[in-house]
Amino acid sequence: MSSTDLGEALHAWRDRVTPEQAGLPAGGRRRAPGLRREELSRLAGISADYIVRLEQGRAVNPSSPQIIEALARALHLESGEREHLFRLAGLAAPGPGTVPRRITPGVHRILDRLRDTPVAVYDATWTQLLANPLYTALIGEWTGPDLNAAWRAFVTSTTRVRHTPESNGALQQLLAADLRRTSALYPDDAALTDLITQLRRRSAHFADLWDTGTTAEHQSSRKTIDHPTVGTLTLDCDVLHVAGNHLRIMAYTAEPATEDAQRLALLSVLGTQTLSG
Repeated sequence: MSSTDLGEALHAWRDRVTPEQAGLPAGGRRRAPGLRREELSRLAGISADYIVRLEQGRAVNPSSPQIIEALARALHLESGEREHLFRLAGLAAPGPGTVPRRITPGVHRILDRLRDTPVAVYDATWTQLLANPLYTALIGEWTGPDLNAAWRAFVTSTTRVRHTPESNGALQQLLAADLRRTSALYPDDAALTDLITQLRRRSAHFADLWDTGTTAEHQSSRKTIDHPTVGTLTLDCDVLHVAGNHLRIMAYTAEPATEDAQRLALLSVLGTQTLSG
């Protein structure tokens, strides 16, 4: 198979996904009903220029498994289509010993129906795979290593969530224990192994927590968020676990008829307008 085959398949799949299916605003009149390259770029976390080169068959040695996986998620590919995409890229699809990073159609449908709720999907390593516009407006837009919650907690400290030393310590302890649990479930995942190695290297506190051998599963909580536009919101943060693939759906909700609910409603207008402008 050639790079031209890969480009044609990507273009066809991009044309098939509507902005509404991807949780994006329609954005006025369109020449074609599918995603624009810039929209696919934002959803997959890949530069629009690289997507152009992939579609035009100009990318040499096209893509790492992480990029192909991100494209498969953004394009809502079924299991067989995902495997075909890996073959077109000259790569082997991740096997059963690796962390599942494919968002199932059912989870996509759940997100489609929760557009007025800040929702994101994380894999078992606590790497964000997908976030709807309201989640991004509330929490911020992550890129690179900061897509991983443990990296943010131990290395960069990038967050809008208000923490005390006690709550931050509890979060770090829970994330380290959760990652240890995940590493036992997926011992052959190279990306997970590399994440743990880098966290141990960059954070002595993570290394100490890791060496305790404690395992745990991340729990739901109540969080206070300092937002730069709408102010402070205190919200319930619930984590729903998808059976079989250990995906985590994180959703923020406000108690009805409260100032927090009013501010979240305001953000649903102001925040998504900013993202689509």
